[in-house]
Amino acid sequence: MRGIWLAAVLVALATCGTASAAIAPELRYQGDGTVLANTWHGPQLCAIVMLSAPPQCDGLDVIGWDWDAVEHSDQDGVRWGEYHVVGIWDGTSLTLTEPPRPPSPRPDRSDQTDFTTPCPAPAGGWRPVAPEKATDKALDAALDRARKLPGYADSWLDQGYLDEIDGYDSTDPRDAERYANDPKRLVLNLRFTDDATARESAIREVWGGALCLSQAPHSEAELQAVQGRVLKEIKGVFSAGVDGRAGKVSIGVWAVTPELQREVDEKYGKDLMVLRSYLKPVRP
Repeated sequence: MRGIWLAAVLVALATCGTASAAIAPELRYQGDGTVLANTWHGPQLCAIVMLSAPPQCDGLDVIGWDWDAVEHSDQDGVRWGEYHVVGIWDGTSLTLTEPPRPPSPRPDRSDQTDFTTPCPAPAGGWRPVAPEKATDKALDAALDRARKLPGYADSWLDQGYLDEIDGYDSTDPRDAERYANDPKRLVLNLRFTDDATARESAIREVWGGALCLSQAPHSEAELQAVQGRVLKEIKGVFSAGVDGRAGKVSIGVWAVTPELQREVDEKYGKDLMVLRSYLKPVRP
């Protein structure tokens, strides 16, 4: 379903390859990404690449790297390239156990977010209740007001109407400019903790377009507070994001180990955190 996620929060962190628990030395891991070396550090597998010219990154030290054995770019003392790497990760570095090779094709993640409106459609479909207040200015006012109300969790725009337009091509910028972001046709989705419908009167003072109010398990402020704790308490985190729709905090680490999973579950609860691993174990 087409739409726009309005409340995604992402914090990216430079890392030095730290980890919260030692890893069994015989366990091999693999991953795809940029390996880069410059005058400040040797070859590192980059969690996040700064797209300067040349690029920069801080990441996981790669032991046993040979630039003469791989194709790579070279500019102003910086060497880099995209590779699939396999090696032993000890919690601080990755020691190669086989030569790097070209990276695996990246899966298409362009349309994985579901922007479906959870409320049942009213009789006659989604329509403005007050068209004069279904404008871009009114939409901005509604979003600003929602974020200031108690229990605000998340917001997004459902543009499912685009799928109903004959011949609409989502890859054609001209179609997007012509049809997308029509405030009189989209559905504004807002999520709050407790009774979300109790906020309707405040939103309807400024917004006359289609509106869906739904309940969330945690407010944005609660999730952001947990995110702040994670960045201080869990080692080896290179990214952290708040997912208001799922009611979770997502953190990126080099590898999800049983020890790390247990630590996170004990500190924050099993249903609050999502661990995303850069490296994956090599299966026998």
